[in-house]
Amino acid sequence: MERDSMDTHLISGSAGSGPEHAGPGVDRFRQSLNGEAILRGEDGYDTARKVWNGAVDKRPALIVYCADAADVSRAVAFARSGGYLMAVRSGGHNVAGLSVCDDGIVIDLSRMKRIEVDPVRRIARADAGLSLGEFDSATQAHGLATTMGVNSDTGIAGLTLGGGFGRLGRKHGLACDNLIAAEIVLADGRMLRASATENAELLWGLRGGGGNFGIVTAFEYRLHPVGPTLLAGSALHRYEQARDALRFYHAFASRAPDELSVDAALVTTPSGERFLSLSACYAGPVAEGERALAPLRDYGTPAECRFAETPYLQIQRAGDAIFPRGRRYYWKAQFVRELTDAAIDTLLDAYANAPGAMPLLVLQQVGGAIARVPRTETPYVNRDARYDCFPISIWDDPADDEANIRWARDAWNAMRPFSTGGVYVNNLGEEGDDRVRAAYGENYQRLVEIKNKYDPANFFRLNQNIHPGSGPAASENR
Repeated sequence: MERDSMDTHLISGSAGSGPEHAGPGVDRFRQSLNGEAILRGEDGYDTARKVWNGAVDKRPALIVYCADAADVSRAVAFARSGGYLMAVRSGGHNVAGLSVCDDGIVIDLSRMKRIEVDPVRRIARADAGLSLGEFDSATQAHGLATTMGVNSDTGIAGLTLGGGFGRLGRKHGLACDNLIAAEIVLADGRMLRASATENAELLWGLRGGGGNFGIVTAFEYRLHPVGPTLLAGSALHRYEQARDALRFYHAFASRAPDELSVDAALVTTPSGERFLSLSACYAGPVAEGERALAPLRDYGTPAECRFAETPYLQIQRAGDAIFPRGRRYYWKAQFVRELTDAAIDTLLDAYANAPGAMPLLVLQQVGGAIARVPRTETPYVNRDARYDCFPISIWDDPADDEANIRWARDAWNAMRPFSTGGVYVNNLGEEGDDRVRAAYGENYQRLVEIKNKYDPANFFRLNQNIHPGSGPAASENR
């Protein structure tokens, strides 16, 4: 391996700096690991520092690939002792790139892949490095699943800790609603288990409160009988029919049973044509799904209409081609309760100005079982929303950054009059404290109290940050 030219000492740590060069301290730390650590300048570094969003270009000083929870504890102790800025990465799908940092240390969990499924008790214990696809494959081997997202290489960790949308959510609740226990490494290196009977308040905070309290190394989930096939597909309506089709969508989605999840998206094909896509998945018996989906099949004169009995694992991979690793991404999101005619007109007007070859303007349906969980049962407070609305820019050339980011922000601002004011924390970029508070509402202060107990110095702060409520760290780490 080739190291940086100066490799004789370890720069003394301070917030925002990192272990720039190899030295006795770094060497001892690396030798203590069961996994691997890569310094800036070594072979494999440029690959190791990359995350899903190609628009994120950060250069940490050290990337630690942990093999187990003991490695995580060692890495936390090393970062803490040197005062180094520290980021935590599992799948690396955070749109703002908070799972990587400049100059500091990245603690990477992606090689922690164990999963144990108990098909009798319907429980899975899953290491934090698993992707959704890996988790789904293991649980589907037993005809079971729980709510996970829509891109199979997303990490289960960040998804669950922020709430966890997915096609099963309206039937079985969010991923965090199905989290029954977790194993976590705290800022002082201790390893704890959080469950209904052990550190229960910490478990409450982990069910939507993000990575604010420590590094979760394993999750235990409640599973449900699902599949192996479900009825799913989409109808593609021409853009000139989109206004009426969105009115139909709102009426149809408002009457949908819990088993039915229906999303709408304004899309552009590779040929440059624009359409409205109405996609649906029925989380129940196929015969029941045929009846529930009949109005969607029969509506209008779609350019394309494909609904079929489809393996659940294939449904879960359906978004992968749209969101491959390495492209440039930007979005802003907000919850919408009603899709009025004025909101529909605003969506269409905004999309008419979208740049690039693959812009999306998405309405992701929520509600159902999600809405019946009390607002204070978990940190996820925005239970009354019907849709998560967000413009998504997807592009490749850095020269197009400004135009794509500006369009997404303008579209988001145009839809603000129709927003509930709330936001899904996993869809936040770097948008400031007010937007973090909008994600948690009345639950925010309870999260502050948990933060004060488990991370009063705000060591875990590269996230949608819950600031400690008192003491010098509260002002120093803002």
